[in-house]
Amino acid sequence: MSGRISVDLSAGVPPYEQIRAQVSALVAAGTLVAGDRLPTVRDLAADLGVAVGTVQRAYRELEAAGVVVSRRRTGTVVAPAAEPSVAVADVRAAAHVFVGHARAAGLADPDILDLVRGALMTGR
Repeated sequence: MSGRISVDLSAGVPPYEQIRAQVSALVAAGTLVAGDRLPTVRDLAADLGVAVGTVQRAYRELEAAGVVVSRRRTGTVVAPAAEPSVAVADVRAAAHVFVGHARAAGLADPDILDLVRGALMTGR
């Protein structure tokens, strides 16, 4: 999983928030599912080149939001969640199709995100 998470230290977004947002997105996309283990705090910090406290804060915020749970012997895992409704599953599938079309059209990820943000802002 740590290969799917990256941190841009020059970004205006704090590293812990970048980690939190990316893990949340992986869970929302269904890439990470209930019971999947996240890397240890130390391992992820080393992989990303950030302080251990940065990853700890991200994991604490994810736990507070109910995205993950921390257990003594098993570490931090994706929280058990109810199966997504058919509507959520359909929207998730549509998001994957949209990203595929956008990438096929040659759009870069930041441009794709801008399109989604614009659609959210206009309510369409």
